[in-house]
Amino acid sequence: GAFTDARHQRKGIFELANGGTVFLDEIGDISLSAQAKLLRVLEERSFRRIGGAIDINVDIRIIAATNQSLEQLITEGKFRKDLYYRLNVATLCLPPVRERGEDVLLLADFFLNHFNAKFHRSFKGLSEETKRLFLQYDWPGNVREIRNVIERAVLLDDGEYLEAKFIELGHLGSPSGNDQTRNGVRTDTMSLEELERRALLDALEKSGNNQSQAARLLGISRDTLRYRMKKHGISVNK
Repeated sequence: GAFTDARHQRKGIFELANGGTVFLDEIGDISLSAQAKLLRVLEERSFRRIGGAIDINVDIRIIAATNQSLEQLITEGKFRKDLYYRLNVATLCLPPVRERGEDVLLLADFFLNHFNAKFHRSFKGLSEETKRLFLQYDWPGNVREIRNVIERAVLLDDGEYLEAKFIELGHLGSPSGNDQTRNGVRTDTMSLEELERRALLDALEKSGNNQSQAARLLGISRDTLRYRMKKHGISVNK
């Protein structure tokens, strides 16, 4: 309700999650000012609505995720050390897909079954050529990239098994042993920031600047897409 001419009071995420769990994705990307506010909530287990006069107590569990090194962000002054230690009660480190061998085939089968049900398809599995391709590729986008690749192939293929000719790889990497290039530009020497920016531009181009569709292609939420576009100074014509 904290906006002009608000007629009704609306509960925020923390209030709605009282007695439950809040999942904070990409915790390493939030601003220092937001980090300070989050730390206060975690320390005091309470918050005050914008324009409110009283503190509201909450009992919540926090699960935070990041694909960045928070220790490195701390040394760069981009992440608060006190918030890091407050969050770092129990840590679960998941290795990237490229270090998990044939797990990629298990993940691919999971998403294939998911999209079979979603799009009313009846694929029996991956072709042998597709399996070899998946095992060779280094999957820089990890599980989200597997999901996107499978979803696209399911929409394009119409056979019994998902064929390699419908598999599009190489947004941020390439099969092991090959040069990493995209549109004639080497990507193995690019910074992570530039790779991310190129991925955003590529998704926006493919979706005709439709932000919702671009977010789906990247496997992120629309809010995350808009945050990252702002971060990289990317704007689109309305």
